[in-house]
Amino acid sequence: MKEIFVDTPEALAALCDSLRGCEALALDTEFLREKTYYTQLCLIQIASDELIACVDPLALENIDPLLDIFYDPAVTLVMHSARQDLEIFFDLRGELPGPVFDTQIAATLLGYGDQIGYANLVREFTGVALEKGHTRTDWSRRPLGEGQLRYAADDVRYLLDIYREQRRRLREKGREDWVQADFDALVDTATYAPPVENLWKRVRGNQQLRGRQLAIAQALAEWREAQAQRVNRPRRWVLKDEVIIDIARRVPKDLATLGQIRGLEGRTLERHGEKLLSLVEQACRLPREAWPQRPRVTRLTPQQDAVVDLMMAIVRTRGAEHDVSTTLLGNRKALEALVAGAEDSPLLQGWRALLVGRELQALLAGERRLRVADGRVVIESC
Repeated sequence: MKEIFVDTPEALAALCDSLRGCEALALDTEFLREKTYYTQLCLIQIASDELIACVDPLALENIDPLLDIFYDPAVTLVMHSARQDLEIFFDLRGELPGPVFDTQIAATLLGYGDQIGYANLVREFTGVALEKGHTRTDWSRRPLGEGQLRYAADDVRYLLDIYREQRRRLREKGREDWVQADFDALVDTATYAPPVENLWKRVRGNQQLRGRQLAIAQALAEWREAQAQRVNRPRRWVLKDEVIIDIARRVPKDLATLGQIRGLEGRTLERHGEKLLSLVEQACRLPREAWPQRPRVTRLTPQQDAVVDLMMAIVRTRGAEHDVSTTLLGNRKALEALVAGAEDSPLLQGWRALLVGRELQALLAGERRLRVADGRVVIESC
């Protein structure tokens, strides 16, 4: 298979000409994010049936012609563990490409367990053992060596073959619709752009806060997000989670008190101290009805906990029968919500409802029972 390195507009144009009309393309990226808010895209790897290309976005002022191909709805993008890669494209264009086929998700519905790594997937499907020598590469440094480019190319070299074999097996099992529902969720923009008013939920330790404290955390989290985007630095470099929590708990009213917050850097206090105090004051003036609200948590009774145990036995039994990961099918948290009366549970939607959700509802309605026979759980109608 032809392999090329693309770092000029002319080479990019030629590549795009060769990719147009392809029904499926294998796609992967190399990136850095340790020192920036937005992911730094360092390399794009693409494979068709005829070629493998490593595209250098750091050398190209404009990669829009290539992005146009990725965003063509007639092209299926085949990726492995696509979430982080898709986030990059969302940041670039404010929308997601598609359709997407994620070989990691497909593998879970073919009996390969939770979140199988790409190297293990390649070995399972092709028998090839991939090199691991460049897993810690700084992909922003140039020039890239032959070994690095070969390693990067391997990330897409086998994807199309795996994709076609997975589709064949899914078709045989009647699970193409199952996996499509999960792919559709993967390209839901809400996954990559949560409402700013909910950013406080991502602050570690927010469970310690109540009432007005949550309003303060909400204001600080929104300000931090905007500031991190503006200067393109990680959130934690702007304001650490633990600092947000301590400010919300202590409610400082002056710079001296604010300066006593452990972990708040001196330069942050100097540059943004007055702004932080203003945000605290504004949050404190909010009426109670404007405070962030946590979802009401219903504590299960011991009897309900016992019911969840029975439901878990059904999930594990059906998961084993159909060679589907128990975690993917339904974890304990989802079962607890179902027992508590949740009506929007993933267990009641799509293939999960067919495989186990309706049976769980029947158990809750007293229409199913469990018994042990020959050391195995048997699920039967009442």
